[in-house]
Amino acid sequence: MTDKKKTVSAEAGNPLGTLVNLWPYMWPADRPDLKLRVVWATFYLVLAKFVLLAVPYFFKWSTDALNGEMDAAGLLPAFLLGAIALVIAYNLVRILQAGLNQLRDALFASVGQHAVRQLAYKTFVHLHRLSLRFHLERKTGGLSRIIERGTKGIETIVRFTILNSFPTLIEFALTAVIFWWGYGFSYLAVTAVTVAAYLWFTVKASDWRISIRRDMNSSDTEANTKAIDSLLNYETVKYFGNEEMEAHRFDDAMARYENAATRIWTSLGWLNFGQAVIFGAGMAAMMVMSALAVQRGEQTIGDFVFVNAMLMQLSIPLSFIGFVYREIRQGLTDIEQMFDLLEVEAEVTDAPGAKELSVSAGAIAFRDVHFAYDANRPILKGLSFEVPAGKTVAIVGPSGAGKSTISRLLYRFYDIQQGEILIDGQDIRQVTQKSLRNAIGMVPQDTVLFNDTIAYNLRYGRLDATDRDVEAAAEIAQIGTFIRNLPDGFRTMVGERGLKLSGGEKQRVAIARTILKAPPILILDEATSALDTTTEREIQAALDVVSKNRTTLVIAHRLSTVINADEIIVVKDGTIAERGTHQALLATDGLYASMWNRQREATLAAEHLRQVQESDDMGIIMRLPPAT
Repeated sequence: MTDKKKTVSAEAGNPLGTLVNLWPYMWPADRPDLKLRVVWATFYLVLAKFVLLAVPYFFKWSTDALNGEMDAAGLLPAFLLGAIALVIAYNLVRILQAGLNQLRDALFASVGQHAVRQLAYKTFVHLHRLSLRFHLERKTGGLSRIIERGTKGIETIVRFTILNSFPTLIEFALTAVIFWWGYGFSYLAVTAVTVAAYLWFTVKASDWRISIRRDMNSSDTEANTKAIDSLLNYETVKYFGNEEMEAHRFDDAMARYENAATRIWTSLGWLNFGQAVIFGAGMAAMMVMSALAVQRGEQTIGDFVFVNAMLMQLSIPLSFIGFVYREIRQGLTDIEQMFDLLEVEAEVTDAPGAKELSVSAGAIAFRDVHFAYDANRPILKGLSFEVPAGKTVAIVGPSGAGKSTISRLLYRFYDIQQGEILIDGQDIRQVTQKSLRNAIGMVPQDTVLFNDTIAYNLRYGRLDATDRDVEAAAEIAQIGTFIRNLPDGFRTMVGERGLKLSGGEKQRVAIARTILKAPPILILDEATSALDTTTEREIQAALDVVSKNRTTLVIAHRLSTVINADEIIVVKDGTIAERGTHQALLATDGLYASMWNRQREATLAAEHLRQVQESDDMGIIMRLPPAT
């Protein structure tokens, strides 16, 4: 697989090179049944073309039989079958040819879809192997579009290259041989010149139309983006009364789309007209040549009809050549993007011979850890600390100090540049990522849920959990009563990203699924910072239950949530500024004490403001006249 995909970029835009790279998927080593289908589909493909070329012969023989002018080639069929039988045979051969084409498509369908599935699966798995940095720098919608277009591109290449272009080449070659053998070199020359001019014009005109279509697609995307963005921000539009401005922006984009779409249809008219002129001129030349030969007695009326039928038959696949060319070009581009995606190397990989992480106690140690997302801006500068087994250590500090980076490094979303991160004495770079992440539970600040049921999101912590396990975890997380009171209970859909639930409810779901996972190590990364004070207290109570007897690393902004930690580490500018218990750090009157006092003052001010507002509201109510 690796060797195959590395050749694609070098051969981008080359249909033969792309087919070579796709061949292992269309000729899968582990599927002899699909190989057999490829063989039979190819056989019927070639047979269908031979049958197709027999159609004009039956037309010719029928015409000569009805006209009483049978040449040596047509004498035997006419003598054996008769004119009416030849007419019937002509139509039966057409039906047979159509049937063979459908049989070919049916046989090849499972082969093409298997290739689509295998490549889509490999790409999906590869995307999950790529590191966090890649996903932070790429747009998820763009990635999904690459996969979607790539899979469609495979179908396009299979359908239009193998099932259309290749048969058309066979048909053209056989047609050329028949004209040369039956009517002389002049007919072959006219056919070749006509087809060559037709293809040249089609390719040039299609290239011109592709640039116009690109403008049309860009305008369509822009208009769609503006419409969706405006509707998603409906309330903001109303707040500022900017409906007219939004309508103008949308209409401007649609005006550009209108202009490009008009040019597309106009250019299609010129393309079709040019193709008709070129092919019509070639057909006229050959029919005049045949008509003159009939007048000279060198050909029969059947020959004249035969030449016309052969050319009309050849015109059918040629009329689609512009569409096929455009689709193949787009398919090649889409597949190239998909293979380029497969070539992206994962930043974090398992070391050769990596073993499973063995967790006996769950002790964590950071030893002289240096890390930077960008080499010019170091984040952690020689950080060293330990989280003893079963204890809770909190990491606090100003924004940008590197707190959340610590949790990402422990999960090994990134690799450190220097130092060691150990779990029970094992360097996390020497164990498998899967076993490492299985040993750690995370309750993040912003819990994102799948657009599925509450039960599905809870069971995500342990896929084999029973309904009883799920309900028990919900009770511990203090969300069981809330769920049971919902109309659909645990089958309630949470909406996209869990937007049907409040922040506190989502956090409780995150806690419950972490309880189901039952990891020996727990990370609480700003788990309550986005919640109001009341909800924070409730969530914190649930977190205290979850973290009991577990090695817990707390990344916190609100210092009130970490006062009971066994140790608090204050990080500033990537280094440890202070460390100790809550009381000890307050006694030193340093950075932690300063942060504590500021937060306490802000909390008291907010509480005072709330009380004043409640007092004012009550005074207004007291002054209201009595209801009559």
